[in-house]
Amino acid sequence: MTKTISNVNELQKLREQYKAAISQAKVRVLVCTGTGCVANGSLRVYEKLAEAARKRGLETSIEVLMKGEKEPLLLSKSGCHGFCQKGPLVRVEVSGTGREGSNTLYIHVKPEDADDIIESIIAGTVVERLLYRDLSTGQVYKSEEEIPFYRLQKRVTLEHCGKIDPEDIRDYIAHGGYSAVSKVLLETTPDEVVDLVSRSGLRGRGGGGFPTGKKWSFAKAAKGSPKYVICNGDEGDPGAFMDRSVMEGDPHRVLEGMIIAGYAIGASHGYVYVRAEYPLAVRRMRKAVDDARSFGLLGDNILGSGFSFDVTIREGAGAFVCGEETALIASIEGKRGMPRPRPPFPANCGVWGKPTVINNVETLANIPSIVLNGADWFRALGTPASGGCKTFALAGQVANTGLVEVPMGTTLRQVIFECGGGIRTGKKFKAAQIGGPSGGCLPESLLDLPLEYDTLTKVGAMVGSGGLVVMDESTCMVEVARFFMNFIQSESCGKCVPCREGTKQLLAILDKIIAGKATMEDLQLLEELALIVKDASLCGLGKTAPNPVLSTLKYFRDEYIAHVVNKRCPAGVCTALKEYYIDETKCRGCTLCARVCPVSAIKGEKGKPHQIDPSKCIKCGTCIQKCRFGAISVRS
Repeated sequence: MTKTISNVNELQKLREQYKAAISQAKVRVLVCTGTGCVANGSLRVYEKLAEAARKRGLETSIEVLMKGEKEPLLLSKSGCHGFCQKGPLVRVEVSGTGREGSNTLYIHVKPEDADDIIESIIAGTVVERLLYRDLSTGQVYKSEEEIPFYRLQKRVTLEHCGKIDPEDIRDYIAHGGYSAVSKVLLETTPDEVVDLVSRSGLRGRGGGGFPTGKKWSFAKAAKGSPKYVICNGDEGDPGAFMDRSVMEGDPHRVLEGMIIAGYAIGASHGYVYVRAEYPLAVRRMRKAVDDARSFGLLGDNILGSGFSFDVTIREGAGAFVCGEETALIASIEGKRGMPRPRPPFPANCGVWGKPTVINNVETLANIPSIVLNGADWFRALGTPASGGCKTFALAGQVANTGLVEVPMGTTLRQVIFECGGGIRTGKKFKAAQIGGPSGGCLPESLLDLPLEYDTLTKVGAMVGSGGLVVMDESTCMVEVARFFMNFIQSESCGKCVPCREGTKQLLAILDKIIAGKATMEDLQLLEELALIVKDASLCGLGKTAPNPVLSTLKYFRDEYIAHVVNKRCPAGVCTALKEYYIDETKCRGCTLCARVCPVSAIKGEKGKPHQIDPSKCIKCGTCIQKCRFGAISVRS
């Protein structure tokens, strides 16, 4: 497979060769092998499809097609399609074109469906039972692009995810891969690249939203050598998997962005920092680096341009704080991952004390598209203040969970009710927690808020890395704040007192509130302490840690007051505020509830209605589970 590419003409020649080979197949079948689909058995689906094809005398490998032999089928693994709720997913492309409308997407595919899929390919039909059906309208959708989940999306970062084999560099090259690198190295100067990125309006997709071009210009102008580029793949937000999916589904796109960044600032080496909990992403990034190096697209004198750049993969140990750039730098250097005061900023004093650019995976994955399509094109996709598109990990009480990429400025309502299909429980929407554990909780009144950096900041939330958790009316917002504060407190590195002790005390007050033991003075202290932690903490983790508390206090203060004053949880979630009681009209006096109660809180004579002593009841729910007459209920 290895073919060292020494100049742009050889790259173009190989691209045409690979494209011609792929086009030899009349049909291409792509099986999603992102983490979500793999967990649901997609590798077994792939094996069964290969077996079913071989039984019918069909060759499925790219190697045969490279020989110029016309074959009816090419079977490949792919990265994440984004529609995780419906995996495992299988995409069937007719004539290998990949054009809109020329594909069929099968959902919830099982190994036993393999024979039917192969037979349908031979017959030129579709397996209708595996197509997506809208439960509300009954409409069946054949093409991936027609499905409502995808209709609103504009996939830039995720352009190739689900459509190429992430472990085959030839597939990436055939789809235009490394064209941006060749254009930059041979047609532009470093200053022109920095200017292009600046004009595009690209802002950091890792959470802070700092202008990428400005960060690159600082590093380019900084004194010191060598310089470095770091790709931050330490994605630690609960429920977030945007960067993981890009690294798993299109790793060469990330490397291409890093090479361009290195050229722009004058760096010759880069690091990809990936958390060890992402083994598939680690493996695919390592393979991408090895393959790019063997093809001459990493290393010395790339494409004969005189520019050299290489990449090292570093695994992180899973500390959330290592997502903060100075803590990440310390980890790369072999030190404990702890943030340091800034300035100096990494652009002037980064890894090994040298000028360093740190961008997250999604930010770097946008660079090739900006180079090939231009700054105006990218800026026009979003808003004047926030150019381009943004990926969001849609999770929680929403019908279609998964990964979506939409233009900046798309509203929260559009993402939840068009891409997400609305609330899956049939209950009413209550809140959306956006921006990860350091983000904010937004109420129904803000559903039409455009999703962009400055707009979200004004209402106490943040784009963050792109986590988006949807909650219905059965959610207790005090418990939500407690959940995220518990995560943040556990992940605090402990270096500064405001974060180390402040988050601990915030958590203690929240625990007191949901236990029904808090006073209004506690509520006032909660808000005051949250503001102190926000203002006084050393790094971004501590400064944004109180956001879930402050946003829920701002938009759902009535729930806090109900917990504190009325000793009641409006959502009926907080165990300590529940009251178990027996409906005497339904109780038969069978004594079963009394016999299973672990604390003997239920009393009564056989054959007569029983009562629960609330002072003894520990609210374990065992009595409700055992009652055969539905006589025991909970009120909050």
